[in-house]
Amino acid sequence: MWRDDACLLDILLASRKIRQFTQGVTWQRFQADELMQHGIMRLVQIIGEAARKISPELKQAHPEVPWQQIIGMRHRLVHEYFRIIAAQVWRVVQEDIPPLISRIEPLVPPDEPTESETG
Repeated sequence: MWRDDACLLDILLASRKIRQFTQGVTWQRFQADELMQHGIMRLVQIIGEAARKISPELKQAHPEVPWQQIIGMRHRLVHEYFRIIAAQVWRVVQEDIPPLISRIEPLVPPDEPTESETG
C-alpha cells in the first residue's frame, strides 16, 4: 500500500535526522539547548503521526516495531507538551531511535529507478 510506504519513509527519514542532529551531542548540551530539544521533539511527533497512519495490517505483520509506544509518545508531546521532561526525550533519542531505524529500514521499499537510470 503506497500510504504505508510513504509513512514508513517518513518514519525512517525523521529517525535518521534525529540521529544526525544529535550525533556527538551530550546530555548536558541537549539539556541546555532548548532549540535542539524542540527540533527533536518535532521529529518525534512526525514519527508518531506517521506511525499512527500505518495500516492495521502492516502493524500486525510487524509486531517488532513498538507502534503503540511510538504513537503514545507523539500524543504526550502534542497534548501534554507542558509536562514534557527533556530527559524522557533524550532517552528516546539514545535508546529508541537506533533500534527503530534498524527495524524500519527493511520495511521501506527501495527507490524506483527513473527512466534515465534504466536506459
